[in-house]
Formats: sequence, structure tokens, C-alpha cells
Amino acid sequence: MQVFQSVENIADFRALNEGEILCGYLDGMSGSTCSLSKVSRSYWHGWRNGLVDGGFAEQDDPQLDLEAQFAALPT
Repeated sequence: MQVFQSVENIADFRALNEGEILCGYLDGMSGSTCSLSKVSRSYWHGWRNGLVDGGFAEQDDPQLDLEAQFAALPT
């Protein structure tokens, strides 16, 4: 089974594939399961965030940290 490292900073996030993040997010929002052996880290990141936004999971520390980094960006 493949295990992915959580996205921990904005530079790391920007290196991910946006389309795969979106596909994972939409699947997570619907509560779909994720087979780690068949997806990319980008998809997995989106899926985890979709699970949270869909009410299927609670945010973990890396998600909270990344959210804070984005919130601290100048507007």
C-alpha cells in the first residue's frame, strides 16, 4: 500500500497537479473511498480535503497548518 506525506507548505502544494486535486476533492466530498495504490499524491490531497469539507472527517494538523499558511498570504 502506498502512503503519501501530507502537504505541509504552499510550495509543496503548488507542485501538485491541480486537475488531480480537483478530482480527488470531488470524490472526497461525496464520501468515496480511496485506494492508495491507484491514486497520486495530488488526488489523495484533494480527496482528504473533500472528506473534511463533506463532513466525513475532521481536519488534521497538517491540513490546519497549510490552511493557516494560505490565510497568512498577503491579499
